[in-house]
Amino acid sequence: MNGLIIVSIFYILLALALSYRVFKGPSAVDRVVAADSIDLLTVVALVLFSVFSKRAIYLDIALTIAILGFIGTLLISKYLEGKL
Repeated sequence: MNGLIIVSIFYILLALALSYRVFKGPSAVDRVVAADSIDLLTVVALVLFSVFSKRAIYLDIALTIAILGFIGTLLISKYLEGKL
């Protein structure tokens, strides 16, 4: 239980640092990479919580978020490249 709290605090601090990059990023590519990293942190946090709570529904939610984040990153990168 103590380890989960420490990891959760660490993930929150990482997400705050990344959200600064999302809002103040020097370029659009930096913002997309930061948003994708926040998405990855969310997925990892849900997987860890699923293991801790022993419920598989959180794994399904994490998989859905990962797939939607990947598709969103692909669409934004295509748009920035000018092929969309």
